[in-house]
Amino acid sequence: MTRLLVRDLAQVVTPAAAGPLRGEALRELRVLEEAYVLCDGGRIEQIGRMRHLGRLGDVEELDGGGLIALPGLVDCHTHPAFGGDRVEDFALRAGGATYEELHAAGGGILSTVRATRGLDADGLRASVDQHARWMLEHGTTTWEGKSGYGLDRDTELASLDAVRAAGGSPTWLGAHAVPPEYDGPDAYLDFALDQVLPGAATKADAADVFLERGAFDADRSRRYLVACRAAGLALRLHADQFTESGAIPLAVELGARSVDHLEATGPDGVATLGAGEVAAVLLPASALFLDRPMPPGRALVDAGAIVALATDFNPGSAYTTSLPLVCTLACTQLHLTPEEALAAVTVNAAHVLGHNDRGRIAPGLRADLTLLDAPDWRYLAYRLAGDIVAAVVVEGAIALRR
Repeated sequence: MTRLLVRDLAQVVTPAAAGPLRGEALRELRVLEEAYVLCDGGRIEQIGRMRHLGRLGDVEELDGGGLIALPGLVDCHTHPAFGGDRVEDFALRAGGATYEELHAAGGGILSTVRATRGLDADGLRASVDQHARWMLEHGTTTWEGKSGYGLDRDTELASLDAVRAAGGSPTWLGAHAVPPEYDGPDAYLDFALDQVLPGAATKADAADVFLERGAFDADRSRRYLVACRAAGLALRLHADQFTESGAIPLAVELGARSVDHLEATGPDGVATLGAGEVAAVLLPASALFLDRPMPPGRALVDAGAIVALATDFNPGSAYTTSLPLVCTLACTQLHLTPEEALAAVTVNAAHVLGHNDRGRIAPGLRADLTLLDAPDWRYLAYRLAGDIVAAVVVEGAIALRR
């Protein structure tokens, strides 16, 4: 693998410490001006000021003149394996339709299940590949991708394969909804745990459950998660999106990596996460898209919680792959500082995925860089929906250059 020199950077900006970060540490950055980053073998070899750069011999060069290097962005919650779209749901919701009315009109999660089941393995791969390209264009170098729109054996396993093939970290969201061919959640879980989990455990890194009224309650979620943990999968939960239904205590009990959403989380849940090791993954684009209350981001940071941010990219409630947009929402709606938002989409998001070799710019870590064409690194959040990503380096190779 050729060494890569990213030279003449205006700034290199990175969280100062290894994750997970919380409290004051979320705001601590290291900033190096007039700098370079040297990559070798997919890892960061050196960082320094241009005036100290010696002779390197044969290297590939990327001109970073006037650009700002950040750690490659990490999206730790996406749903990229799906067919079709939910633009009709979007239009009906804009006209005032309720969630129940969307279902009555044939929309909602199960409409995406129908469209996704209509794809073969090649179609699923093409869908995930396209969505991965969209993420890369917004500076994302590491991402998690969930299944959950197949809810049968073949489509769920093909979804996990498609995520892995596209470079993502697969999560089996086997408990997303109850498909219509099953008589209730217990019958569906019987099938999923007996017929799908053995294959999913060989393909996925984690398992996820939608613990919510109308989906899976705490007892059924515990059954699903305990079985997945026994199969060797890390645990994630969709939690407190619409109601507080016992997800946070269950996540703590089972040692889950994260609880995600938290729009309905109250003071007790905030305090529990602040005192524990389960990360809070906040999805403000979803709250915005659905016109829901925002999660209590400021309160969680102040309580000492491990806070990460993600897009929740999916066809129904967050049709965006832009982590810069999520950072804008974090600063304007969740009242995080730009420093906290940066840590939440880099080192803390990487921690949620178990990738402690990335999320910062430091020697020995994976050479993932997002280069901004901006006069200040805070444009990551300040430039509302702006096209500011000039180049992306993944594992020491140029993956995108504009």
